[in-house]
Amino acid sequence: MQRSLRTFHPQWHQFGRRWWFKQPPLLRPFHTTSPFAAIKPFILSDPGEGIKEVQIIQWFVEPEARVEQFDKLCEVQSDKASIEITSRYDGVIKKLHYEADDTVQVGKPLCDIDVLSQVEAEDEAAVETTAEQAGSPSSPQQPQKAAEQYQSEVQEHGKPQQDTLNPRSNGKHSTLATPAVRGLLKDLNIDISQVTGTGKDGRILKEDVQNHHATASSSSSSRTPEASSTNTTASGQTETPITLTPIQAQMFKTMTRSLSIPHFLYADELDITALSRLRITLNDNNNKQKEHPKLSYLPFIIKALALALHRYPILNARIDTSTSSSQPRLIMRSQINIGVAMDTPQGLIVPNIKSAPSLSILEIAAEIARLSALARAGKLSPQDLTGGTFTVSNIGSIGGTYVAPIIASGTEVGILGLGRARTVAGFDGEGKVVRKEVMHMGWSADHRVVDGATVARCAEEVRGWVEKPEGMVVSLR
Repeated sequence: MQRSLRTFHPQWHQFGRRWWFKQPPLLRPFHTTSPFAAIKPFILSDPGEGIKEVQIIQWFVEPEARVEQFDKLCEVQSDKASIEITSRYDGVIKKLHYEADDTVQVGKPLCDIDVLSQVEAEDEAAVETTAEQAGSPSSPQQPQKAAEQYQSEVQEHGKPQQDTLNPRSNGKHSTLATPAVRGLLKDLNIDISQVTGTGKDGRILKEDVQNHHATASSSSSSRTPEASSTNTTASGQTETPITLTPIQAQMFKTMTRSLSIPHFLYADELDITALSRLRITLNDNNNKQKEHPKLSYLPFIIKALALALHRYPILNARIDTSTSSSQPRLIMRSQINIGVAMDTPQGLIVPNIKSAPSLSILEIAAEIARLSALARAGKLSPQDLTGGTFTVSNIGSIGGTYVAPIIASGTEVGILGLGRARTVAGFDGEGKVVRKEVMHMGWSADHRVVDGATVARCAEEVRGWVEKPEGMVVSLR
């Protein structure tokens, strides 16, 4: 690089009575450097709560898509909830290591992002591990070489060549579908990329899957069936293996673990006649104001349970065997967070209501409505799903008069099951036959630390609040 040079001469300058000598500035040649591009792997971080792997539901990006920080990359499904993963970098997507429905272990790279930064040692190790698993050679310098090749092609042609990039695909990573629809696709053994979506933004609906399956069945009836994993027994029974969803797999582990808990069962019946009249009155007022959700029996029972657990804190505790299995400890907890078992398209999920004793009945009803909407959409956050101290199963809202619930959580020592409300004939204080509304409640407690008398006393406390709901007004906080 050529440039004109000027000649500098030393000069003497006077400052007051003193003289000082000014040295000419040093001249250094100018030079330019090309920006350094690094292919950085995006590592699936540990979401906590013992989650070791997740299932990819859908990708929001494709190779060569430009992303910025906090842009959505993909949606994943753990054994607890679905989570949207956002980018931590600014750059260009270079590679997707997995497709939709694939299972990803925590600590593995989800994708590669071309960023203007330095590749760290752990990033190189992650890329090398992924390349070895894919059967392709890898070295610590591979990300840097790819980045240099990418930069050279941009300088020569103005854009990267297609043979150095992952081809854009319209495969499974670009298809939108809910976890419930993906479960149906697995049950029917249908490739999601073969189904045309008619929903918003091309989203595949349940009806699209059913129509595709009907069309495929009718067209394949005249052809020889392909070999599959379906087995037919001698009696003509057809058996098709189906992989469990992440939530179903977690349910399998949890229920298997619950077999080690000795359950104490307790059952009683609630007279909800007075509560039914109060609920109807409150709902009539709410319908006029149109500000609050419709009240069911569940918010009242949860409130009564929260008040009772405050008097019997052992049922709100948990067992700690982390220090020694031979000498477990009982951990008492100050907060009462009531979990509510919910039936969702993904399976059984138990979000919880935080600090239930401090909430009013209307606030509890609003929280149940919020959690139900998020559970149906598969959008519950880890905060909604963790921290529960006692569980309520309202199976009676679906059906069944009697219920014997199972303690499924390893961090709880009790659960309450509610049966269906029904109308029966009963007797009043004067011996006359009257119309009553009753509901069965079934309790289960960990008999290793909770005795039956404690369960019975707590159940009587709840029954007293429910059968005389006006008493809860006095105890509201």
